[in-house]
Amino acid sequence: MSTILSSLKNTVIAGIFLSLLLLITFSSWGVIDASSFSDQAFYSFIFRWLHVLSAIMWIGLLWYFNFVQIPNMPNIPSDQKPAISKVIAPAALWWFRWGAMATVATGLVLGYLNGYLESAMTLGFRGDGAPQHIAIGIGMWLGIIMFFNVWFVIWPNQKRALGIVSAEDSVKAASARTAMLFSRTNTLLSIPMLLSMVAAQNIF
Repeated sequence: MSTILSSLKNTVIAGIFLSLLLLITFSSWGVIDASSFSDQAFYSFIFRWLHVLSAIMWIGLLWYFNFVQIPNMPNIPSDQKPAISKVIAPAALWWFRWGAMATVATGLVLGYLNGYLESAMTLGFRGDGAPQHIAIGIGMWLGIIMFFNVWFVIWPNQKRALGIVSAEDSVKAASARTAMLFSRTNTLLSIPMLLSMVAAQNIF
């Protein structure tokens, strides 16, 4: 067991293996049809799972930045801050932005597979929107706004703030503040976004 848990790669592989065992078990119960790879419901199930995994990575890191890293940076001695800015933050930002990309991509595929993508993206303004599709559409648009903030505001500013690209000290300071404000914006939006997603599945 220590061989598995001492390596992140081995841990993830073991998690996937256990998931496949569960998939086979659920298939034997008739819950999903894993025997037919042309079955739309099966692909919908797989993409929903990938969507949730990606979203946990994305929102988990967003909340880590806002609930842990940013509030505690002033308490870290100056000589120790490079460990965060040069090692931890760049690695976290890599998973953060690609988690955002994967979340949006799998969400759009999921909407297409389940037949509500157009209705959700137009928020029912064409008169064909069921309430749950409008609710999930609101969540999707909030997620897309958050994705845009990650890739086109937060990441470019973080590159300057962390010294990944060269910039004047005054520019670094301004970039750090801009990245923080948009990260806080995404934290704000994540709360109603998650509510919309849950409401679409459980209220209507």
